[in-house]
Amino acid sequence: MRILLIGSGGREHALCWKLAQSPRVEKIFTAPGNPGTAQIEKNENISIATTDLDALLGFASTEGIDLTVVGPEQPLAEGIVDRFQQRGLQIFGPTQAAAQLESSKQFAKNRMDEAGVPTAKYQVLTSNENAQIFLQKNASYPIVLKADGLAAGKGVSICQSREEAEDYVRQVMEQKIFGSAGAKIVAEEFLEGPEVSFFVLANGREFLALTSAQDHKALEEGDKGPNTGGMGAYSPTPLFSKELQNQVEQTVVTPLLNHMADRGTPFLGVLYVGLILTAEGPKVLEFNVRFGDPEAQVVLPRIHTDFAELLLHITRGQVRNANAIWSMESAMTVVLAASGYPLSPRKGDPILGWDQPQTHATLFHAGTRLEGNQLITSGGRVLCVTGTGETLEEAARNTYAGVEQIQFEGKTFRRDIGWRVLKEKT
Repeated sequence: MRILLIGSGGREHALCWKLAQSPRVEKIFTAPGNPGTAQIEKNENISIATTDLDALLGFASTEGIDLTVVGPEQPLAEGIVDRFQQRGLQIFGPTQAAAQLESSKQFAKNRMDEAGVPTAKYQVLTSNENAQIFLQKNASYPIVLKADGLAAGKGVSICQSREEAEDYVRQVMEQKIFGSAGAKIVAEEFLEGPEVSFFVLANGREFLALTSAQDHKALEEGDKGPNTGGMGAYSPTPLFSKELQNQVEQTVVTPLLNHMADRGTPFLGVLYVGLILTAEGPKVLEFNVRFGDPEAQVVLPRIHTDFAELLLHITRGQVRNANAIWSMESAMTVVLAASGYPLSPRKGDPILGWDQPQTHATLFHAGTRLEGNQLITSGGRVLCVTGTGETLEEAARNTYAGVEQIQFEGKTFRRDIGWRVLKEKT
C-alpha cells in the first residue's frame, strides 16, 4: 500500500509515524513533511506544497498512490478531495462543501441550527458598522467573537467588555489581521464549563467513534493569556464518560451527519467535535474536519488497530468493517513553542537534545528545519513531546522528562497540562 500524506506539522509527523506501523504500508510520501517525518524509514519527504493541488494530484496519479491522507484544513477548504475523487483516486477527507463545517463558522452554526444540535446562541456580523451597532445595543458581556473563516486557530476572542469587543472588530474588519477570513464575524453567547474534544471517523450517515481529549489553548499556565493553536493535550479525559459519549453521539454526531447527507453534502473524514460541558448539558463550540493538533499526538499513540487499514475502510464506505482497539494507557503531549509565540515567534535558534533517545516519550516535529546537521526553530510551535503511562500522572512524568531533554533559546511551554484533572486527584 502506497500512501500520500499531505502536511508538514506535528500532526502530520504523528500521522506518518502511525501509518508507518502498518504492515500493509510499503511506502509513504509526505508533502512536504519535516525533519521528523524524514527520519521515518518507510517515508520519503517530497517538496510539494500543501496548497499546490495540481502537483499533488499529478503525483498521486503517476506514482500509483493507493490512499491520500490530508492533514491540514487549508487544502480541504480549497477542494483537494473533489479534485482527487473526480480523477478516481481514493482520498481520506471531506469535500470542499462538507469542509465548510470548519472553513466557515457561519455555515457550521447554520447546520447546527437546522440539525437541532445544541450550541451557543449566535449572531452573524457582516460589516464593521453592523458589528459596532450590535455590540452597543444588543450584546451581553463577556461575549465570544470568531472570525468566520480559517485563522490558524487564532481567530477566536473572548471579550470581557464592549471596548474590548469593539477593538477586536476593528482589528479583524478594518485592519484585516486575518485577511478575508475576517470578512464576517460570528458573535456567540459566552458559555461556561470545561472543554473537551471528541473524534469520530465518518462516511455519510455512518461513523466509528474514536476517543476524547482535552486541549489547552491558552499560552500561560492556569489557562491564562492569549489563545494559541494549542500548548498541549491529553487523552482520554475522565470528564467525558461513556454516558456522555452516548449522549453526544445521539444529539450531535448522528443528527449532523444525517443533515449533511440529506442536503447533498455527505461528510467523509475525521469529525472533530469541540464541546463545552455546560450545566444544561454538552454544547458544540466548533467542528474541525481533520485531526486536531496537538490532539493527534495523544490520540494516535493510543490506537492499537492497523491505522492505515482503518482509514481505508472508512474511505471505501466500509464503516461497519472498521474497528478501533484502544490502549488503556493515558497519553499527554506538551508543545515546545518559540520565543514570542503566538504573535511573533522567533526563528533560527539551534535545538539541542532532539537526536537523543527519548526513554518514555515520543518526539514529534512541528516547526523545525535542518541547516546542515543542525536542527533549528522555524515556526511558532517547534516540537511536541508525547509520553504515555498507565495513569495520567505517569504519562505526565514521562512527558516532562522528555521536555527537559530538549533545549533551545526561548523555549516556551506549559508545566500544567491536564492540571484540572491532576489537581482533583491530589
